[in-house]
Amino acid sequence: MKNNKSTGEILREKREEKGLLLRHVSAELDIDTAILSKIERSERKATKEQILKLAEILNLDKDNLIIQYLSEKILYEIKDEKLGSKALKVAEQKMKYISKNKSGN
Repeated sequence: MKNNKSTGEILREKREEKGLLLRHVSAELDIDTAILSKIERSERKATKEQILKLAEILNLDKDNLIIQYLSEKILYEIKDEKLGSKALKVAEQKMKYISKNKSGN
């Protein structure tokens, strides 16, 4: 999934495409309309649970939306780090190593 749009942009576009109002979607999430608006404007991060519920409400692929959500979590943690890209590559290697050793046990 190559997508330079933010999670919020994806959510807003899909919500508007489906003709759903902020207040209706926020009511289904049991959050304030202002909070959902901030999530859509990338001024606030959604929780993983909210992302899963939004995928369901908006008929979005859950796996793709979670990947988008996680990639942004990682990005915002390391984006201002000089060695962020290198650290990301090392983390990927470590994930592969851990996964390999888990499956080998």
